[in-house]
Amino acid sequence: MYHDPALARETQSDPASDPRPKSAVSTGTGIAGLVGMGAWLAVARSYGLDGPYSALINLLACGIPMVLWAVIVDKVHRNPSTGIDWSAPKPLSDTLDISITKIAGLWLTWGGIAAIYAVCRFYWTGNFAFAMWCFQVAAPALFILSVPYVLWLDRRLIEPKDGAWHLGAWLLGNQPHDESAIHSHLRSWAVKGFFLAFMLAIVPPGFGGFIRASSDGILGNPIALANWLITGMFMIDVAFATVGYILTFRPLDSHIRSANPYMAGWAFALICYPPFILMGNGGPLDYHPGTSDWTHWLAGQTILLWITGAILVTLTAIYAWATLAFGFRFSNLTHRGIITHGPYSWTRHPAYLSKNLFWWLSTCPLLVTTGSIYDAVRATVLLACVSGVYYIRAKTEERHLGADPDYRAYSEWMERNAPVPRLVACITGRKFRPGYAGTAHSD
Repeated sequence: MYHDPALARETQSDPASDPRPKSAVSTGTGIAGLVGMGAWLAVARSYGLDGPYSALINLLACGIPMVLWAVIVDKVHRNPSTGIDWSAPKPLSDTLDISITKIAGLWLTWGGIAAIYAVCRFYWTGNFAFAMWCFQVAAPALFILSVPYVLWLDRRLIEPKDGAWHLGAWLLGNQPHDESAIHSHLRSWAVKGFFLAFMLAIVPPGFGGFIRASSDGILGNPIALANWLITGMFMIDVAFATVGYILTFRPLDSHIRSANPYMAGWAFALICYPPFILMGNGGPLDYHPGTSDWTHWLAGQTILLWITGAILVTLTAIYAWATLAFGFRFSNLTHRGIITHGPYSWTRHPAYLSKNLFWWLSTCPLLVTTGSIYDAVRATVLLACVSGVYYIRAKTEERHLGADPDYRAYSEWMERNAPVPRLVACITGRKFRPGYAGTAHSD
């Protein structure tokens, strides 16, 4: 592919001649979910509904409007990427054997995930106990409803022999199977099994904290207002992410196209989450000892507190927006369609960028309460390492998604037009490289 610098300059100044690649999710999908969530939050705040069941209703209030918008307005079920031919369902007799084999593969997968949960007692303590309760309640319906769902869907799939089928064929030993398809299937469900448990575990605390927060005098208190708004932004992020892990369905075109096949991608993602987290209290990358936060260092400086609080709220809003932009397709370590709108038209990694800027500004690692230069250097180096972890996560995502031509087109458009890549290129002197792979995925 030849790149003409003159043409690049023209397209930068004339967006109409260089349109942004279409996003896999419409802006309306996320807005619909946000409106539904806002309505339930108003009810919950009014009546003090701050419990875990109310938090689950919040997920429904977020997810149902998004599904309705996606199906009725966007008609995502008609997308060619679903792999579904709605016009010509096959006779059940033609796909019954395939469906039985696939159901065997699915049940084996779910049984394996359940066994891991049962063995790892970590999942039965603290907030994770709520996630396990949810799975226990949902499991019977999941197993039963999977039968009619698979029977119905396989009649309409253009190619019904997916990874679940290959796993079932391996289990039953009655058909040739593709090991690479099995590995891809297991990676996808490993992502869902690991991250959905984590997301469900943190749904009630964040929701309850936001609902219970007192509004008395909050508008005149920069710290209280900022903390409440930040809590709300994280609650939105978690709700949309949780809905994304739940609604992984091919008829909604939200299925997992592929899960990251690179070990480095998994390693650097998992160390950001329990039980593998390295940044937690006492962890190798815990940069907090000896430090304080922005409220300590700016105590008594009312104007600076307001300014800093506003910046931190804005950064958290961008972080939440980056998840909201996915609609119900958010998922770590996976490709579920390329997102090009919202903050992903500014930078390939809005969540990673805003999250790390938040940590640097809110912690100020060079300022320590001990007065020790060693502690200041240590905190700064460790926080730099944490940022490095997210940089590597971004690069492994780039490598994974770079196999998709749509993604490469988006990445090249970003190089030519997006503010952050162009700013970085200006600072570093890096020139545009055709075929450069960026990312439209976030955490």
